[in-house]
Amino acid sequence: MTNASITLHQPRRLAVGAGNVGQVGLWAGDAGSVLVVATPFTAGFVDRLGLSGRVAIFDAIPGEPDIATLDAALDAAHRCRPDVIVGLGGGSVLDVAKLVAVLWDGTQTLADVAGPNRVAGRNTRLAQVATTAGTGSEAGIRSLITDPDKGTKVAVESPHMIADLAVLDPELTYSVPPAVTAATGVDAMAHCVEAFTNRRAHPMIDGFARMGFRLVGKYLSRAVRDGSDTEAREGMMLASFYGGICLGPVNTAAGHAIAYPLGTRLRLPHGLANAIIFPHVLAFNQPVAAEKTNEVAEALGLGTGLSQQDLSRVAHGFCRDLGIEMSLAAHGATEADLSLYASEAHANRRLMDNNPIDMSVEDVQAIYRAAF
Repeated sequence: MTNASITLHQPRRLAVGAGNVGQVGLWAGDAGSVLVVATPFTAGFVDRLGLSGRVAIFDAIPGEPDIATLDAALDAAHRCRPDVIVGLGGGSVLDVAKLVAVLWDGTQTLADVAGPNRVAGRNTRLAQVATTAGTGSEAGIRSLITDPDKGTKVAVESPHMIADLAVLDPELTYSVPPAVTAATGVDAMAHCVEAFTNRRAHPMIDGFARMGFRLVGKYLSRAVRDGSDTEAREGMMLASFYGGICLGPVNTAAGHAIAYPLGTRLRLPHGLANAIIFPHVLAFNQPVAAEKTNEVAEALGLGTGLSQQDLSRVAHGFCRDLGIEMSLAAHGATEADLSLYASEAHANRRLMDNNPIDMSVEDVQAIYRAAF
């Protein structure tokens, strides 16, 4: 147990439950100009927000947003000069909305704010409306944007990016396909598990992590089986939110570091990349985090007192049974790529240094090979 001090940031207001998306309009009041950041699909939910005033929509957000995406969103903000910004979508959308909110009306650029605590401030109110249960981005103070030139992610972290209002309305997730529900659900779980078994683990964050991975064990397969199961959808949105809280003070570790090159290089969606890697890292870390790993395995219904080999096998089965294609080869990776991925993942010290065991480049490459 660590005695390190932590600081916890949470949205000022959180609305949870079916139909709560309409709270956004009440909260925004008579804001003159609103910019909604969305995807072409989630833009279909704009009417449900109940907004009055001028509403502009920027919906050109791809699965892994890059610097050009952010620049285009900032241009949209400069045109409509919003009093309120609403992120309406999954993690990619919510991450872009945060950055637009802190950058559009100031002199700072993305390069100026990269890293922790470099954002000068924010004048625009921000609502974050999640439409998937995965990243928990609506809960947190972090944003990730891909730099295509470097093939890496730029991470910005600042309390100025916390939402004034976060909305978890399970009805917005009914239409998320089973494969995406599964992958984003495992991502939410990975946030909780990686924070729980982290070098920087903290008893307070452990509480959020436990609530998160227990909800995943209870509800993820139900949400995958029946997308309109409101109780399961809401349970997964809560799990995702708790995972987002874990990211702030503690963050993820090797699992996410190893997943990132699969996003930047292979263009795999973030949740899917994490799901493929999850069983391997869970088992790798077991020798030094045995008690906590056992707790995770039990919560997911995998069994207790498992050997490292058995844990890897049953955790792999847990993901596969959700319908996730767990082979990197099936997603277009070649064996020749693995050493490049390994060197990039190993160089991500921001996350790797949080892992309970030091991993060599060879260890990382062995995980890619096992996932191949």
